Amino acid sequence: MNENGFMRVDDVARELGISKSYAYKIVQKLNAELREKGYLTISGRVNRRYFMEKLCYGGAERKDT
Repeated sequence: MNENGFMRVDDVARELGISKSYAYKIVQKLNAELREKGYLTISGRVNRRYFMEKLCYGGAERKDT
């Protein structure tokens, strides 16, 4: 995974074990929520911290070794 503050659709699909088309829908939904809160968003990418909070129940980020 890319270690910057954003996840791409490929990263979301891999993390959740889903198709890329469904990952796009999730990224779009999360970005819509962020826009409603007044944040700027980047199409096709989602903030990693927000993703973990919303989809991983706020737990610590998984570290792959």
